[in-house]
Amino acid sequence: MRTDTGMYFDVESFAAIAARAAQTDAAGSIPEENWQELADTGYLGLFHPRHLGGSGADAAIQVRAMEALARACSGTYWAATVSSLLCGNLLATYGDERHHDLIRSLATGERLAAFAIVETAAGSDAGTYRTLVRRTTGGFTVTGEKSRITNAPRADLAVTLARRDKPAGDDGPDWCLAFVDLNQPGVRRYDIPHMGLRGMPWGGLVFTDAHVDEADVVPVPFTELAEGMTWGWLLVSVAAVATAESALAATVRHARQRVSYGRPLAHMEGVHAQIADSRTQIDAARVLAQRCAARRVAGDSARQLIGMLKVYATEMAVEVTQRAVQIHGAAGVTSGHEVERHYRDAQMNVVGAFATNRLREQIAEGLGLGPAVYRPFDWLSPAGLSRP
Repeated sequence: MRTDTGMYFDVESFAAIAARAAQTDAAGSIPEENWQELADTGYLGLFHPRHLGGSGADAAIQVRAMEALARACSGTYWAATVSSLLCGNLLATYGDERHHDLIRSLATGERLAAFAIVETAAGSDAGTYRTLVRRTTGGFTVTGEKSRITNAPRADLAVTLARRDKPAGDDGPDWCLAFVDLNQPGVRRYDIPHMGLRGMPWGGLVFTDAHVDEADVVPVPFTELAEGMTWGWLLVSVAAVATAESALAATVRHARQRVSYGRPLAHMEGVHAQIADSRTQIDAARVLAQRCAARRVAGDSARQLIGMLKVYATEMAVEVTQRAVQIHGAAGVTSGHEVERHYRDAQMNVVGAFATNRLREQIAEGLGLGPAVYRPFDWLSPAGLSRP
């Protein structure tokens, strides 16, 4: 599929990145050549208009390119897309003209960004977050720790969710986004080893009175922030579709080549059924992803729909990769095997960018079932029983 700039994106567009995928996973780091090829292909600029250094690609082209890169190397996809799509769109949505140069730098690959939201004591429960932004002479400072953050070990910029230290009389939002320069005193980084997506930089950021310019602290109601984070659900869902597609392709090749008990696996009815189920589920998830992206790029929130996509696509990919491992047998659980890598990557997508178990609760809330909040309840007295 060609853009109006003549760019074309399919699996072959990232063939060199794909050829290095196993090495990237084993080494636990993305080769510099990958970053250069992403810039050369124009992938990083797909999500932004021309005046911000992008190509203004439509939703169909974006999704096609996203899936192609995720099929080539999931770790590279996560790192690049969190930076350009998620962080770039947060900057575009909540920043102003003063932040256009930052967006351009993400669209060209000059800078790498991290979305610093999760903290050491909590994942999805923002109510427990403690990172704090305070006003000081010449701007603001940020103090706190963010953990399990994509790109944290090597990013130049962190789009950081933080509480506001509000002075008396300030009735503005309790939360803000702080656009923090990570190449300064007051910022410490660390790596965290991880099961899947091993090439993706992943770790923590410790802020100790790190400076933030006045223009780079944007008070935002938390309900609005949740809308911005929906981009993350979409990018993870596309990664899941791509991982499942790669696992299925490996399974079909194996079933054609492997002979067991005098016949190819591809001639066995049980293998047929598993492959057919995988094909059906992947295509259903892809159609839903395309629909979600079209609505989102057109300006529609589509939050509820993208939430359903994230639940379905990520858990579907785990099922597909499980089948792939089973059909490959012992080879499928051998370290370094293609489907073993896909299985590990699939698990990361389920919990990444908002765990699916919590997301199910939000989907139910959107159907009018009320918030999933714990309240003490007496189960015994209504039945005529009492505690001893």
